[in-house]
Amino acid sequence: MSTQPTPGVDDESAPRDHPSRSDGFVRGVSQLIGGPLGDHASSLDRPGRARQRFWTAARVVLALVCLTLVLHWVQKSPCHSGAWQNNIQYTRFCYSDVLALYYAEGLNEGKVPYRDHPVEYPVLTGAFMGVLGLPVYYLGRDNPEINQGQWAYNANALVLSALAVATVAVILALRRRRPWDAALFALSPALLVTATVNWDLLAIGLAAFGLLAWARKKPVVAGVVIGLAGAAKMFPIFILGPILVLGLRSGRVRAALTALGTGLATLVAVNLPVALLYPEGWGRFFELNSTRPIDWGTFWYIGRYLDGRVNFSGPGSQGPFEWLSANVHTLNYISYALFGLACIGVAVLAVRAPVRPRLAPLAFLVVAAFLLTSKVWSQQFVLWLLPLLVLARPKWGAFLAWQLAEVGYFVAFYGELLGTATGTPVFPEGVFVLAAALRWGTVAMLCVLIIREVLHPERDAVRRTYPDDPDGGVLDGAPDAPWVDRWRRRRPAEPATIAAGDPTPTPASA
Repeated sequence: MSTQPTPGVDDESAPRDHPSRSDGFVRGVSQLIGGPLGDHASSLDRPGRARQRFWTAARVVLALVCLTLVLHWVQKSPCHSGAWQNNIQYTRFCYSDVLALYYAEGLNEGKVPYRDHPVEYPVLTGAFMGVLGLPVYYLGRDNPEINQGQWAYNANALVLSALAVATVAVILALRRRRPWDAALFALSPALLVTATVNWDLLAIGLAAFGLLAWARKKPVVAGVVIGLAGAAKMFPIFILGPILVLGLRSGRVRAALTALGTGLATLVAVNLPVALLYPEGWGRFFELNSTRPIDWGTFWYIGRYLDGRVNFSGPGSQGPFEWLSANVHTLNYISYALFGLACIGVAVLAVRAPVRPRLAPLAFLVVAAFLLTSKVWSQQFVLWLLPLLVLARPKWGAFLAWQLAEVGYFVAFYGELLGTATGTPVFPEGVFVLAAALRWGTVAMLCVLIIREVLHPERDAVRRTYPDDPDGGVLDGAPDAPWVDRWRRRRPAEPATIAAGDPTPTPASA
């Protein structure tokens, strides 16, 4: 009798993944403490034994993310009072939009977002700011002794931290056979330093629940929740593209179109009332993004720096990136076109791959393509990629290289801020550009590694534990639609699954 797990069913008796055995990097590091988990330790996977232990893998990971978030709060504590003297927000790396915009957006004066003051963020983020910020204003009005900014920051930090914990819980629910994958999110250095720099965890938490709903075969709920996430930050809407492409490849078009339709309808439904009632306040987000120049740390910023150092056209002439910096609307079109071409490339990859790709790798590729081609790449945008990478490629080696580059950029970014504020550079501009290039390069490297695993699914760590796609919902275990092989015009398809728990594959170390 076959013991291979049935697609879509997470059998409690199925073996759990142990990174010290399956991940080359973790296995190598484990030699420092005695080597990988032994064969006899496999009894700990048994459900009966698991119920006898309080510190299960899931609880350890949840405790770790709570610890990371507490340390983040401590790291931001020098700025909690809002008395930012002598550029303490830069020298202590503790700046947060959450606190700064409580005053800049007029929340400390009781102004309602969009109605009384234009807001530079999508509607649900603006509403979130108001729901948490305005009660603090009314409390402070009646109790002038309290520090409104500090109370507003702490209220936001508490809710955003709860959303981060919920995101880890979703990852654990999606990877019940691989609970230690969620430790990549829980112990992420990027989470430690950027969790409450802005309100991105609101969109990330909602997007995670949308993915969970899709995995539970609830396309309507998935579309609604992803639409809500897109009303907080735009990037979760990009996830609907891979869902549609994979639905076409597997013939599950109805479910994919349902998720896409409900997602877009939810996005419109949330935005429409605000757009009609307060068009000026609502339009600020779109106006800012259409007129915003090249932002720090982007591909375009790196290119503009190189233009200033390498000039082949003679004195006084502009390089291409310098010209684009002065022609923002043209830059917008080029950026959108490059992102569109990248999306087409991901769609072609999804169809031509020998085995239907999993949802998470394609979602990561689309969101990463947006950041790699965008003219704006804020420091906290790293959080957009974090849960997607954990679901797409849970391998520690390349993950840590990326995180190291992100922390390097974080430090260089604050050095650049401090130099701008004081008029005295902290270090040469080239150092910041190098940090930005390393960040860009490591994200591009992750894309290459994921593409390689899509084309060679035997390298996919998740497929060694699950027979197909644990995030796929109606796609999980579905065969290709008849048109796929005809379109690809290739030899008969390879087997559509890889046996879960196969002990023979050699783990990749990256």
